[in-house]
Amino acid sequence: MAEISAKQVKALRDQTGAGMMNCKKALKESGGDVDKATEWLRQKGITSAAKKESRVASEGLVHSYIHTGGRVGVLVEINCETDFVARREEFKTLAQDVAMQIAASPNVQYVRVSDIPTDFAESEKAIEMGRDDLGNKPDNIKEKIVQGRIDKRLKELSLVDQPFIKDQNITVEELVKQAVAKLGENIQIRRFARFILGEGIEKEDVSFADEVAAQTGQK
Repeated sequence: MAEISAKQVKALRDQTGAGMMNCKKALKESGGDVDKATEWLRQKGITSAAKKESRVASEGLVHSYIHTGGRVGVLVEINCETDFVARREEFKTLAQDVAMQIAASPNVQYVRVSDIPTDFAESEKAIEMGRDDLGNKPDNIKEKIVQGRIDKRLKELSLVDQPFIKDQNITVEELVKQAVAKLGENIQIRRFARFILGEGIEKEDVSFADEVAAQTGQK
């Protein structure tokens, strides 16, 4: 097995935020391969996160983000277990990243798939079952195809299932679990709201020529 240098350990720590001993162990387990070591740490982080998910997270913060130009704004509430962690820069960075993700994901409407009302899923299923391209397929095959389409559609609406905008190799859910592993507390995205300038306002459709005519008093 190749000798793991302190420089390699520090580089992996800077990249992942994991502890020095964990980084050294990850590199040993992966034969010095940084990508495999990162994946090893991620898997361990996910395991740690799963153990913490049942713990109450009632602290945290409400974070605001206004996209450049002031046309899109986001409010997101992210919870953790203690006020101490809520004040950490790593937690604030997570909140900023999640808010930016929401701003960049106009189709996202819910935090997770389990938040989507069942009647919406049933309505989507009824629409898919009636599509022409499924007309000649056996019922069992049709059911599998429709379920696959529904699962894909629901994930498109779910924030935590989106590829993270800064690293397409992980989802938002994995991003949160990495923060759990790093900060040692249960962390949950609770809710969010997106504001788009002018959304919902009925705008009068006036052509440029009509606008000029109106301004000059012409008919």
